[in-house]
Amino acid sequence: MSKPFEAPFSPEDAFRSSGSDGSCDLVTRLKSCEETIAWQRQLIDEQSAALAHSRKIFDRASEAARIGVWECSLPDNALKWTDVVYDLFDLPRGALLNRAAIVGHYTEASARELERLRSRAIAERTGFEMDADIITAKGNRRWIRINAVVESESGRPVRIFGMKQDITETKLLLEKTRRLAEYDVMTGLANRSLFQSAINDACMLQPDGRRIGALLIIDLDGFKQINDSFGHLIGDECLKLAARRLQGICGGAKLAARIGGDEFAVLVTQRERAFVALLAQRIVNALSAPYEIGGRQLSLGASVGAALINPRRPSRLFADADAALYAAKNSGGKKFKVHSRSLAPQDAAAFGLS
Repeated sequence: MSKPFEAPFSPEDAFRSSGSDGSCDLVTRLKSCEETIAWQRQLIDEQSAALAHSRKIFDRASEAARIGVWECSLPDNALKWTDVVYDLFDLPRGALLNRAAIVGHYTEASARELERLRSRAIAERTGFEMDADIITAKGNRRWIRINAVVESESGRPVRIFGMKQDITETKLLLEKTRRLAEYDVMTGLANRSLFQSAINDACMLQPDGRRIGALLIIDLDGFKQINDSFGHLIGDECLKLAARRLQGICGGAKLAARIGGDEFAVLVTQRERAFVALLAQRIVNALSAPYEIGGRQLSLGASVGAALINPRRPSRLFADADAALYAAKNSGGKKFKVHSRSLAPQDAAAFGLS
């Protein structure tokens, strides 16, 4: 237990409580005072050491977790950061901070969202949380999670403060998980699940009351024979090459996907009939060109079935395109067909698609 602090005393008090000259009692009290001072000095030293140790633990934990503390005074926007926040932005620790320059490290979308949330929090005397995309002073791209609270005095906001945490690895892991869930590992194209979601969106009414888009389904002609003759490794290389060709032609498409073994699909936002017919022919030409794989020149073809979204029956989009594909394959392959109900009779005759 700590020694209680003794109240100050005067030499006169010491003398009055001592003998005739008061010397004995005075010496005793002086020694007691020195002991108290020494004890208090020791206590201060211990508390200082404990505080320094706690600060050291906090700093190490902060660095390990990549979490830093920041504050910004209002309305002058003067910033104060702990070391980790400097590290997050790849800035020298202790460097002078200018808020406008710091916001310049945020991507355009993140900077816009930061200002929106910050302004609202200050106006409402609340706080906010957001994930921000930044480009550091060394050109590194990083994701940080910002937590902020507004402090007020007499109803007036005086500062905003909180924490910034590096969440780059978490973001990359989530993106990788999302890609595994939504994209075909072999070809890099969207998988059937993501494609179906895109189809559902395309069939919904747009804000202006219109529906947009067209669907093209592609099937590789002769793929089974190559797979059976040369094995799955060669077959897989054919699929990868076909996917790259498809991506090259359909770079502006809403979505390109692998929806089956050797079946692909493309969803475009355009509804012009001539555009859809031209794109379908380009796909047939590109995917029917020879495939150079493992020193062999292999021959494949492509059949394409296309359909425009019918405003009266949007849910039939896939079935209409599939019916057109069936017709293209039955006509010998390496051809395309656009579902006849998607074209006016004169357009069908002009393209030879009816």
